[in-house]
Amino acid sequence: MPTKRFLLCLSLVLPLLTAEPVQADRLKDIASIQGVRDNPLIGYGLMVGLDGSGDQTMQTPFTTQSLNNMLVQLGITLPTGSSMQLKNVAAVMVTAVLPSFVRPGQTIDITVSSMGNAKSLRGGTLLMTPLKGADGQVYALAQGNMVIGGAGASSGGSQTKINQISSGRIPAGAIVERSVASSLGGDGTLMLELNTSDFGTASQAVEAINRDFGADTARALDGRVIQIKAPDRPEALVGFLSRIQDLEVTPTQAMAKVVINARTGSVVMNQNVRINDCVVAHGSLSVTINSEPVISQPNPLAAGSTVVAQVAEIQIDQGSGSLQTLRSGASLADVVKGLNSLGANPQDLVSILQAMKVVGALRAELEII
Repeated sequence: MPTKRFLLCLSLVLPLLTAEPVQADRLKDIASIQGVRDNPLIGYGLMVGLDGSGDQTMQTPFTTQSLNNMLVQLGITLPTGSSMQLKNVAAVMVTAVLPSFVRPGQTIDITVSSMGNAKSLRGGTLLMTPLKGADGQVYALAQGNMVIGGAGASSGGSQTKINQISSGRIPAGAIVERSVASSLGGDGTLMLELNTSDFGTASQAVEAINRDFGADTARALDGRVIQIKAPDRPEALVGFLSRIQDLEVTPTQAMAKVVINARTGSVVMNQNVRINDCVVAHGSLSVTINSEPVISQPNPLAAGSTVVAQVAEIQIDQGSGSLQTLRSGASLADVVKGLNSLGANPQDLVSILQAMKVVGALRAELEII
């Protein structure tokens, strides 16, 4: 059944593999401006107001320690040796992404995730949590009420849960306190970075930019980075970048590649994959061992004891593996037809493609993930 399903999928894909002209892409879809990027933020905080579903403080001492430190900062001192048994407090990790060009006073979304053994964060309130960047500086302050789309209940050792109840998001839950300085175009140049390194695409991008903005406006430093002369007037920078990002460039065809997921057996090929003439013999070998107990009981008048023995039955089945000739294919459709003729399932196809690569019959890069 898996083989038939795989062959059916390949046969459905065949009509989609006809050669089509390569479409032009906007530069903003295949490249980015160096320095225009997001920055991750992280913070540790406390969530209160949980309905008895917080951390078990005996098993998560950091929750109690954090609460003690917060109370001291608020001017509340607990008696020495006191032990708090709380059920409505949970230690959480808060993460966020600081967008480029964001300014102090603007808000960003945050994600709150349980750090201890809280059963649920539903209905909790996040206390003020500083969010720091990789440099250790505080860039935002997070606080607010979190609404979780999941639900759960437990009783008598049984439990049921819908969606995720130990993490959630707070829209506009953090206020930006510090912006990230950007020297975009400060030295008179801009760097355009292609998402995928390709010398042909970089060359075409340079030609498109110079054609619209004049010769020597852009030059390729390598297969990924393109250096562009920034306009003399800073106020013209935004419009200049907008025009560059809207330029259309036809990317060159990617190198032939076959990607194999060794865990799931998935095989994905791009349209440039080709095969040379080769002969493949494919067969499957299965070994079945069936063990059954046999009881030997002596005569009632005999002086013996009952003995249990195991009788094993072994069957070896070797599937037919006749030689199949794969003709060289001029298109991906021909490659799929040739592989279909083997009648192999996806797991077997992984081994066949690896062997074809070794003998030089597969004209593509083989990548296993």
